[in-house]
Amino acid sequence: MTELIFDWKHVAFAANRAFTETYGFSGSQGLTHLEGILIRPGSPSRTLLIFMHPASTLQLLPLPRALAGAGHHVLCAGSRYQRNDTALIMENVLLDLGAWIRAAKEEWGYEKIVLCGWSGGGSLTMLYQSQAERPTITETPAGDPVDVKGAGLIAADGVVSLAAHSSRALLLTEWLDGSVRNEDNPDDRDTGLDLYAPAMKSRDEPFPGEFVARYRAAQRARMARITDRVLETLDTLRRRGGGEVERVFVTHRTMADPRFLDPTIDPNGRKPGWTYLGNPETVNSGPVGLGRVSTLRSWLSQWSPHHSRADSLVTARGVTVPFLALECGADDAVPQPHTTRIFAAVGSSDREQKMVEGANHYFVNQPAELASATRIVSDWVRAKGLG
Repeated sequence: MTELIFDWKHVAFAANRAFTETYGFSGSQGLTHLEGILIRPGSPSRTLLIFMHPASTLQLLPLPRALAGAGHHVLCAGSRYQRNDTALIMENVLLDLGAWIRAAKEEWGYEKIVLCGWSGGGSLTMLYQSQAERPTITETPAGDPVDVKGAGLIAADGVVSLAAHSSRALLLTEWLDGSVRNEDNPDDRDTGLDLYAPAMKSRDEPFPGEFVARYRAAQRARMARITDRVLETLDTLRRRGGGEVERVFVTHRTMADPRFLDPTIDPNGRKPGWTYLGNPETVNSGPVGLGRVSTLRSWLSQWSPHHSRADSLVTARGVTVPFLALECGADDAVPQPHTTRIFAAVGSSDREQKMVEGANHYFVNQPAELASATRIVSDWVRAKGLG
């Protein structure tokens, strides 16, 4: 087995913000601090594979380590919001990713960069690459200035989408509990739409198409109500003109997608009645659901489908470098249609789509599937002259 070297990396740059949005030293003393782990074998490389998620740290995942074991240099890069996406602004994360790529090229000596967007990192990498190729963003969806256009983002030489959904906003919309009628009282629910009511859970047959359509409409309506409330609250705070400029709120019950209970909807090899976070009924009201705690600005930037720019179905059109989409055949997090739709939207003429049959989202207890994914990515990187 290849002995791997783990190097702690640190990037810092001037913080330019109207108020402190991250807890602790980072961002409160005039600097934005980023931390990451460079995983590499002992041999040199001119190419760096960068894994970055808006809020997670990825060095403990099996795939980055496996790719390093296959001879690649892999950076697991953290954003300023790592491990807490409450106040996350996607436009700021673009600047963070840009700082990592600049350090890799100008300080560490790498010549080629391959962006690897795993899970929620997929929409981040697609947005980044599209902006690096053709920058346009000058403000956040809330109207706050952010100079992505003038940041001099360095484009990657290739993009890999790994078990990635098209956007956090779309995913949350598809997972919102459509039965919730009152955001201030999660027990106020439409029992006819409650997926976890005893009568629903005891069903043996698939959900009727009419029910699924009605449920999806209820999810979209709930998303619209939450977003309208966010916009109204933000407007109220601005009109007051005082020192209160932001607010945090809770969104209850955010893991109620019929697909988790009915494997005939967008079928793949996933386990029915289960998700990557565990029992969906438990996760639905637990502390780790998508968008559970959010600021007003963060909601618009990462959770509202009508405001978030991190939508790969849109940004993929601006990606012209070599592109690889890798789908896990038994993904228990990312719904089955997402990978195919992202692939179809990519602007690059040099694109490939692969499947790892039977693989779950994290390759849990799946050494063979992990090895297959590692080979696919490694072979593609080298075939494109990037490794």
